[in-house]
Amino acid sequence: MRTGRPTAELKLEQHEQEALENWARRPKSAQALALRARIILLCAAGETNTRVAAELRVTKQTVGKWRQRFVGKRLDGLLDEPRPGTPRKLSDQEVERVLARTLETLPTDATHWSTRSLAQACGLSHSSVHRIWRAFALQPHRTETFKLSKDPLFIDKVRDIVGLYLNPPDRALVLCVDEKSQIQALDRTQPLLPMRPGQAERRAHDYKRHGTTSLFAAFDVKTGRLIGECHRRHRSVEFRNFLDTIDAAVPQRFEVHLVLDNYGTHKTPLIHRWLVKRPRFHLHFTPTGTSWINQVERWFALLTEKRLRRSAFRSTRELESAIRDYIQQHNQQPKPFRWTKTADDILASVARFCVRTSDTGH
Repeated sequence: MRTGRPTAELKLEQHEQEALENWARRPKSAQALALRARIILLCAAGETNTRVAAELRVTKQTVGKWRQRFVGKRLDGLLDEPRPGTPRKLSDQEVERVLARTLETLPTDATHWSTRSLAQACGLSHSSVHRIWRAFALQPHRTETFKLSKDPLFIDKVRDIVGLYLNPPDRALVLCVDEKSQIQALDRTQPLLPMRPGQAERRAHDYKRHGTTSLFAAFDVKTGRLIGECHRRHRSVEFRNFLDTIDAAVPQRFEVHLVLDNYGTHKTPLIHRWLVKRPRFHLHFTPTGTSWINQVERWFALLTEKRLRRSAFRSTRELESAIRDYIQQHNQQPKPFRWTKTADDILASVARFCVRTSDTGH
């Protein structure tokens, strides 16, 4: 016997099928509308609300809502309902024209549209364009960067390293190792003007350089403690010396798994000979272009944010002393980073990003 509320029957006309596929596949559609179109397409294919929700990673209530809206109002039911207040003066065609021009064209004299340039091109006021952009979360003036790894062993390396984070071996330490190279000892050319009520801290825009140093660091993913030392040069000789430091700091009864990148100093004959003599050390190389998977990079970001960016150093020795003090204070109350993503989660996220940016719609 069937229990629960019956599911509304859903059948598509030809023009509705084409419109929904266009909304779902066009790379520059509004994401909310594209999601609703995918929900209806899957429901029309005979999928249950539960299976549609699982496939699209939404709740069953969301699927049921848009199924009912489509059955009642067809394509118009997928659009946002009018909100209370003054009726809008812009028609749907004008809104669609602004969105299409924003997403699919560029001005002849600039790299992106502004509200005033697009308003002039569309024959609208710049405040109308601004309201449309805000409603659809469009910000043409903003840009972000990304990088996809081209490492042929990307999948294997991700599974290897994430496996170490989530299920570390028994009687072993997992250390994330890297170098923060060319840290500059910078001093401002004029005295700092401190913060006071109603006025932010002020500093001169120009600076003097007093040399550089490189920080070699190993971050324990379980305890959050850090082993670090500074060297004036960044060669395999210095890296070998740092490995000696790690070897002395870790008790001999533990195996040592090092997560590190593919920098040339990590793979020289000098390092190979050192590793051959110490079989308890195991190296795990990150995929090229994926520094985010090495947890010590996040610690470097904290060091820069809390100690380096707004400081002034009159010598390299003063800079190195500040770094050592920060490491010592960190190790007094160490805190590990919480890694939650599995390898499957990461690979699925990369796959979705590739599909979304492929311009194929598939």
